[in-house]
Amino acid sequence: MLVMGEVHTGLLQNSGEIPESTCRDVLQLLSGERVRVSRRPIVYAVSPDLLTGVDCRLPSASQSRIRGAGTVLSRSSITGGRVVQGSSYTRIERSGSDRRQPWSHYLARPGVVEVLGKVKSRDLADGFAEDPPADGLDLGAISARFLDVVQSSPLLDRRAPFKIARTRLRWVAEQGEPAIRFTLHSEQMRTVRLIHAGEFTPAVADLCEDLALHDWLLTALLVIIERARIGGTPGPEAAVKLAPAVDHLLHLWMPSARVDDVLSAYWESLDRRPGFTRQWQSLVDRVRDQLAVHTLAFLREKSGGGAR
Repeated sequence: MLVMGEVHTGLLQNSGEIPESTCRDVLQLLSGERVRVSRRPIVYAVSPDLLTGVDCRLPSASQSRIRGAGTVLSRSSITGGRVVQGSSYTRIERSGSDRRQPWSHYLARPGVVEVLGKVKSRDLADGFAEDPPADGLDLGAISARFLDVVQSSPLLDRRAPFKIARTRLRWVAEQGEPAIRFTLHSEQMRTVRLIHAGEFTPAVADLCEDLALHDWLLTALLVIIERARIGGTPGPEAAVKLAPAVDHLLHLWMPSARVDDVLSAYWESLDRRPGFTRQWQSLVDRVRDQLAVHTLAFLREKSGGGAR
């Protein structure tokens, strides 16, 4: 029927980026299972997949009481030793029976929640994208829990170089004529409605995690620039406040680097509208121009002091 998921993204609670070996240790959330790491074009580490059993009410735009039972697939990841994500998703499918099955049945179908009774796919999709019921399936809480597990690792010094809020990206994927819609709801909440051709594959979840990562980077850079109050504070003070962007963020921008080629057109669509990369480049240029102006002023002052 459809797939729904939610990704939470935040700054790793450590004073600097952590090396690959530490990423492996921090993400070893399931004993005996391997942490996967890729080194190109940037170090990316992802935990083993984890299952959470659910038996609860499902979201519904019509407020219908729809019950589902099954499992949610989750994982945590670290990009560049600097940004951490908690991600969860599940495929919603109609059950072959109106009766709840034993847990062994659901565990044999990881990442699938079966709907008990009749339901309309669009009703579920609209309900989840808008606002899931407080007493129902909460993928955000599951994602947040696994992100918190990583952040509480004793291997982290918990001295982040700057404070920045997490962002949440809630997504729904359906089959049909390819299309994507990104909506910014608040400083922390976004939704993505994605329609893809063919059967669902985990590559769709990879795409949504990549979107969430780069949306967070863009948001973090905006916040740092706002805090610097360029033009309203002395140049040296503004430069100090902009430094974390250079030290910790700018090198991480690599949209679509880990996205399946079949799905890369979705990123291209978002780069046309709303224009993620254009906005990012504009902000990066502003940071670098400000630092260059401050550096020139500093050198001119030093040179003038030496002449005296």
